[in-house]
Amino acid sequence: MSRRDSLHFALRHTLEKDGWTITDDPLILVLEQTLLKADLGAEKFLTAEKENRKIAVEVKDFDADSVISELEKTMGQIQLYQWALDVQEPERELFLAVSQSVYIKHFQKPIFQLAIQRNKINLLVYEPDQEAILQWITY
Repeated sequence: MSRRDSLHFALRHTLEKDGWTITDDPLILVLEQTLLKADLGAEKFLTAEKENRKIAVEVKDFDADSVISELEKTMGQIQLYQWALDVQEPERELFLAVSQSVYIKHFQKPIFQLAIQRNKINLLVYEPDQEAILQWITY
């Protein structure tokens, strides 16, 4: 099993608390005969819209010596996951999950804003201690 980011289980509990059913932990994706593992797959039945909403989530803590190297690695990882989802589960939306403190510390920087906007990466911002989702930012 792949290494869990430090906030993985807090995010899982946060999603469950918000009514999501965790369907995969990790979510196995296949791209050109290569196995990839997104941290979580989840779905939620939306009664108002009468449809299931499915998401794939990659959680990151950006607790590396070089935050820019971590951003580069994450951008590549998200791109590979999106390509696999486009073929395997096109109805599933991909999100990068970060804690509120990481969002405030790093995602306000111009390079992070540029990377997120140009790559159209959906963000899930949450508070791990309160197990609360604070923002869904979609592109």
